[in-house]
Amino acid sequence: MHRISRRSLSALLRHAAPYRSSAAPISHSASVVGETDTKVRWHSVLVGGKCNPAKSTTQINLKNGLYFGNRYESTAAASDATAAPPVEKYEYQAEVSRLMDLIVNSLYSNKEVFLRELVSNASDALDKLRFLSVTEPDLLKGGGELDIRIQTDTDNGIINITDSGIGMTREELVDCLGTIAQSGTSKFLKALKDTKDAGGDSNLIGQFGVGFYSAFLVADRVVVSTKSPKSDKQYVWQGEANASSYTIQEETDPEKILPRGTRLTLYLKRDDKGFAHPERIQKLVKNYSQFVSFPIYTWQEKGYTKEVEVDEDPAESKKDEQDNKTEKKKKTKTVVEKYWDWDLTNETQPIWLRNPKEVTTEDYNEFYKNTFNEYLDPLASSHFTTEGEVEFRSILYVPAVTPMGKDDMINPKTKNIRLYVKRVFISDDFDGELFPRYLSFIKGVVDSNDLPLNVSREILQESRIVRIMRKRLVRKAFDMILGISMSENREDYEKFWENFGKHLKLGCIEDRENHKRLAPLLRFFSSQSEDVMISLDEYVENMKPEQKDIYFIAADSVTSASNTPFLEKLLQKDLEVLYLVDPIDEVAITNLKSYKEKNFVDISKEDLNLGDKNEEKEKEIKQEFGQTCDWIKKRLGDKVASVQISNRLSTSPCVLVSGKFGWSANMERLMKAQTVGDTSSLEYMRGRRVFEINPEHPIIQNLNAASRVNPDDADAMRAIDLLYDAALVSSGFTPENPAELGGKIYEMMGLALSGKWSAPVAEVQEVQHQEAAPQHNSTEILEGEVVEPVQAGSQK
Repeated sequence: MHRISRRSLSALLRHAAPYRSSAAPISHSASVVGETDTKVRWHSVLVGGKCNPAKSTTQINLKNGLYFGNRYESTAAASDATAAPPVEKYEYQAEVSRLMDLIVNSLYSNKEVFLRELVSNASDALDKLRFLSVTEPDLLKGGGELDIRIQTDTDNGIINITDSGIGMTREELVDCLGTIAQSGTSKFLKALKDTKDAGGDSNLIGQFGVGFYSAFLVADRVVVSTKSPKSDKQYVWQGEANASSYTIQEETDPEKILPRGTRLTLYLKRDDKGFAHPERIQKLVKNYSQFVSFPIYTWQEKGYTKEVEVDEDPAESKKDEQDNKTEKKKKTKTVVEKYWDWDLTNETQPIWLRNPKEVTTEDYNEFYKNTFNEYLDPLASSHFTTEGEVEFRSILYVPAVTPMGKDDMINPKTKNIRLYVKRVFISDDFDGELFPRYLSFIKGVVDSNDLPLNVSREILQESRIVRIMRKRLVRKAFDMILGISMSENREDYEKFWENFGKHLKLGCIEDRENHKRLAPLLRFFSSQSEDVMISLDEYVENMKPEQKDIYFIAADSVTSASNTPFLEKLLQKDLEVLYLVDPIDEVAITNLKSYKEKNFVDISKEDLNLGDKNEEKEKEIKQEFGQTCDWIKKRLGDKVASVQISNRLSTSPCVLVSGKFGWSANMERLMKAQTVGDTSSLEYMRGRRVFEINPEHPIIQNLNAASRVNPDDADAMRAIDLLYDAALVSSGFTPENPAELGGKIYEMMGLALSGKWSAPVAEVQEVQHQEAAPQHNSTEILEGEVVEPVQAGSQK
């Protein structure tokens, strides 16, 4: 192949008319308002074979000819071989109807946000007018107050939204509404930035240029009538859903002329005419746009009561006339007179924008009750402003009680945090973006001006700003809870702990970064405080000088914990032990690991060190009972990992302790109760158990003698088996064969009680014979012998 020079190419193109029918279209962006642009510009394609114009130009077979207009060319030498290949620039094309379909059906997940978007646009128009009127006061003349008014026609399914803002000229109408994703607000902010005045108007909401088209979520047809103070004429824009064109004309009807501003008329779809009810419009305004900085009026039906006369019955009237003595009184009744009028729907000053020094506790509580439909005052509130890298205002509350009717205690998708951006409500449906799920009970509002949102303004994008905001909100929440715990009224924190204590324990498991904030807030019962819960700080203050660890025992109740054999030696030494009686307690404490450089130690695990080791005494005991330990281990076999001398028992003969890294008896019981569990891990974690014996107990001393005298004695073997089963129960484990354990207990009871209350056989038979003999008559006369009295000391 030979490279064709530019001069040869020009000559060739002049004679290439037969090939123009197979040329490929290039993109175009020019459009005429009010009609569809069907003009197509072409660039040349020279081919030797057939070419289907419908196919993409990138699919043309280059072997059949030459393709001009892209980067494909021959590698043959030419006179201008050193010149760089030309770079051609193309503009993206957008199919308008398809783009509109995406906006209407895919961008927004909830139809009712259309009102939020349109009210936000109206607010922006009023803000622009207010800003421009500073330098051009004439813009405000003859336009009335700066407000937004919404009127509905329920019967015909029509909504009118009117603002007295800046309005639009014909050119602005074409530029803003005729170009999708063209934001007039964004252009306005850019112009302010260029003039270094951006700081004067930071409350403008719209940024994306698609908010207006949300009207087609509910409307088949939208009419925009607008009058700019910069123009003498008023123009009307009309567009329909799924259409690729729109119309603009001048308003000629005198009754529809606006002094200034914009009126949007939405002709609702058949299925969405319910939005035209005044009550529903009022509810949507209060939910999404309650704190817009301009008054929003809605057209509402109102009524007042008045007294009206009632026509009397002719018979009663005649009777009254005959009775001259009775005074004649007119009869009346109360009726309600209805009328329609504008009703102010929003509050222009949100409470979080006010100075906290000017807001009373009653104001905070009232806002809390109205916003979250609560009936009790919150336990605490926090009103703060964060500045610096991230700026936002917030009010947070700690509720007094848990929400009623909630099956799931920990629900990340609560409706407790209401997010506002520039005072416009965005969402209250979050999945842990602003608060971790263990703090999902915290309620409040957050208002920011620079949050990264998606185009529909419904979802927070993952970003560094959101992470920083989350950290600061969590920190403030902990400050509130700490304030409750330090309150003089101890009942406040007891009430909080009863409702939300489990949430904080879950935080110990999930949030390692905030362990230092969570630990002081925890509360537990203890061996020295079985009625009132204590904090970890109180435990540390009560520790003995030589005590190095924080001891705890996990059980299903305070009664079980206080009667466990693991406690015996610690109670003798007056060492306090925490009672973990909630199922989540043990996991939470295990994740904390330590508090104020004091390690948490489970007293039901092996290798318990109470700080009183006597190596010489331990050596003597091991020499004396070493043979017994081996003998018991041989009998128990794989049931235990080893048999050791215990340093934690004083009154019990033995105890069964868990391995250092295995599950405790309490944890094993909880894992067995799980609906979906891994049985293989259960076997692995509970495999290592240590049987500890108390050498000072009589039973162990008797067994020690048996191991030396008669190690194969059957009674001794049965005693070891029963001792192990009893240790299982007393240590909190579940016997593998409860029926077998019951049989052993009955057998031992029979031996112990045999003949204890029974008499010899002969005595029993005599008693039975006497009971069977006939009884004499009680009236029988008995003869008595007379005995003469004898003086003391006399002889007879």
